[in-house]
Amino acid sequence: MTEDNSGPIRVGLVDDQQLVRSGFSMLISSQPDLEVVAEAGSGSEAVSRLAATCADVVLMDVRMPGMDGIETTRQLLNRAPGGPAMRIVVLTTFDLDEYALSAIQAGASGFLLKDAPPEELLEAIRTVHRGDAVIAPSTTRRLLDHVAPLLNQPGPEQDRHRAAVETLTVREREVFVLMAQGLSNPEIAGQLYLSEATVKTHVGHILAKLQARDRVQAVVMAYETGLVRAG
Repeated sequence: MTEDNSGPIRVGLVDDQQLVRSGFSMLISSQPDLEVVAEAGSGSEAVSRLAATCADVVLMDVRMPGMDGIETTRQLLNRAPGGPAMRIVVLTTFDLDEYALSAIQAGASGFLLKDAPPEELLEAIRTVHRGDAVIAPSTTRRLLDHVAPLLNQPGPEQDRHRAAVETLTVREREVFVLMAQGLSNPEIAGQLYLSEATVKTHVGHILAKLQARDRVQAVVMAYETGLVRAG
């Protein structure tokens, strides 16, 4: 993979608890392909520090006093639209957390429980850096199912998303529905009798047409437009 040739994945840590940051930092630094490049104890500190430091992936506590993880995510991603793609993973204590959904809508690439096993946290960083998979799709779906009524409220953004979905071809729509159900590229390939390379091409076209940052954003759009329903 191309990322491996450009040095370790650079990770930023944002959490108002020093102990949590220290634990994550020790874990991440123990991996040869990962490197902690910035730490912040508040949203405003994160915005200033990450403006001066290039991070590939940021682990972001969603519930912080002052500027919470949602607003911090929004500011970080809006600040560098033309720069290297920074991806944000939201950390939450509850798997059915409306804050986590709001952070995803603000541009986060997924969310993870703070008490997730260490190997799951490390794999989440690598997965998000690749940009080709949803973190914990079953958990993400459970969250989206839980807050589906909030996603179905009409508005101009939903109208734009619906119009974008209408531009998908029949095959792209089939792939999109399976993506939204949490299937990986190999699983989609098996279900539709396609090669993985073909599925990857379809996914790329879908994300481009929807102007979605990644698969998580696309899944939210599937719920917003009613293409996939809770249950």
